[in-house]
Amino acid sequence: MFYPKIFSILGFFAVALGAFGAHSIKEKVSAAYMENWKTATLYLFIHVLAGLISCYLTHKKRSQLFFLLGCIIFSGSLFLLVILNLPILGAVTPVGGVCFMVGWVFLFIDINIKK
Repeated sequence: MFYPKIFSILGFFAVALGAFGAHSIKEKVSAAYMENWKTATLYLFIHVLAGLISCYLTHKKRSQLFFLLGCIIFSGSLFLLVILNLPILGAVTPVGGVCFMVGWVFLFIDINIKK
């Protein structure tokens, strides 16, 4: 089971990228881009935690896979949009959002809590 390790690494990057945004690029990008950065960081944090929790609530890996894809596509596209100043990357972001939603649906379907 390698997903917990991947989500742990992504958690590290969520903290590092959040700090980078708050301290290094805040004065170099527009307010709108800074909001994109904050959204990317927030969603990365939330779905890192969701991915870690799903590792222990289900024996299937579908939700973890889609949370991971969402982290990469949604947050990654927003981070790159800000760093590279490429607004076209905003068109990719909704694909990551759909991955997050599919992850939540699979978590609901696959959850296995023993009493």
